[in-house]
Formats: sequence, structure tokens, C-alpha cells
Amino acid sequence: MLHEPRRRPSASGPERRRSAATAADIVHRRLRQEIVTLASSPGASISEKEIAAAHGVSRTPVREALLRLAEEGLVEITPKSGTRVARIPVVALGDAICAREALELMLARKAAVRARPSDVTAMRAIVQRQRECVDARDADGFHENDEALHFAIAEAAGHPGVWAMVLQIKVQLDRLRRLTLPNFDWLTHVIHEHEGVVEAIASGDPDRAAAAMQTHFHSLEGVLGEVRNMNPAYFDGGVDEFAP
Repeated sequence: MLHEPRRRPSASGPERRRSAATAADIVHRRLRQEIVTLASSPGASISEKEIAAAHGVSRTPVREALLRLAEEGLVEITPKSGTRVARIPVVALGDAICAREALELMLARKAAVRARPSDVTAMRAIVQRQRECVDARDADGFHENDEALHFAIAEAAGHPGVWAMVLQIKVQLDRLRRLTLPNFDWLTHVIHEHEGVVEAIASGDPDRAAAAMQTHFHSLEGVLGEVRNMNPAYFDGGVDEFAP
């Protein structure tokens, strides 16, 4: 007598919810990356149907992902008008630079006191990789090493967890910085600033390290107006609203 193969039990309610949550996490992570890197332009319309089809999921996890992005200020959901990639809010940029500067000046001071020779060697190697990225016209590689350097400073300071806070604070700032990446003359200037920060940390002088980091942030403030004027459709608010 032949027996029918046992059917696999259908997923229970909690299992289905876990699967949906995982799908929402994946969609959120991918959409967030596209928005922060400007692969999805500020102001561009967003189609739930197209995103669901592209990711092979239902529209429910897509909606969940978009709601999370809206809470982060990266997406605007307007009833009856649709969903769009949020423009870069100029006021939020000022807030982000202010908060990030306060945290990273503290990290630079502590790194100058605590950094070991091996920490400084690692930082110098990262700056060298940035030079190589500029020579190779590798903007993405430059950005990755920029992140690596600031994290290395946080580690040398003994507060790597503070970098996690900075990552949350600077999401809108990252979108602005992406607009500067194709400008390799500017990136060469950034390298000189990074060299100044690293050598100040190597000197063991916390005041010098903080001053070098502050110079680095002030130059970013200075480039905001230029970048905004070149890409006015990407921003929400005028340069006069920016208060460093």
C-alpha cells in the first residue's frame, strides 16, 4: 500500500511574522543604501509595486520598510500624492554637523592621549589608501576609507560605541557628502585634513588633535553652500537656514 508523503506543516503565525520582518529588514537596508548613496535621487517617486516585484516580496514588507525610512527622514509618504525620496533638509545638516563635531572632537582628544603606535600606523595606512583611491578615481573606496578612519579614531579613543551614535546622527550629512565625492580636488583637500588629524593624534596633544578635527568639520560646513547651489532640487530649505 502506497502512503502519501507527509506534507510539511505550514508556517505558524509567529514564523510568518519573522519571515515578513526579515523581508522588511532586507528591503529597508537596500532602499536605505540607495537613498544615502544617492542612487535614488532626492525627490524621486517611489513605487511600492515596483519595489515588491524587484525584491520578490509582497507589498506588506515594502510598506514596513518605507515607514521606517520615513521615520529616519529619508522618505516622504503623502496620502493621495504618493511616496518620494525625501530631499536633503538643510536645517538637519546643521544639527548633524553640530552633534557630530561635539562627539568627534571628544574622540580626537581621547585618541591623542590613548592611541598606541600601532593605532597611529593603522590610521596612516587608511589615509594612504585614500590617496590611492583618489589616484584611481575611486570615489566609493574613498568614502569607505573615510568611514574607516573615523572609526579607527573612535577605537583608539576607547569609545568605538560612540561611532554607532555618529552613524545614526549623520545619515543626512552622508547624502550631502556623496555630492562632493566626484570632486577629486576636494577629496585631495580632505586627505590633507585627515593627515593633520592623524599627526595631531600621534603628537599626543589633545588640544591640537581637537583643533585639527574642528578644522576638518568647518571645511565641510563651508562646502555646503556650493554643493547646494549646484544641486538645488536635491535640498529642502535655503543655505540661510544652515546655522553651523
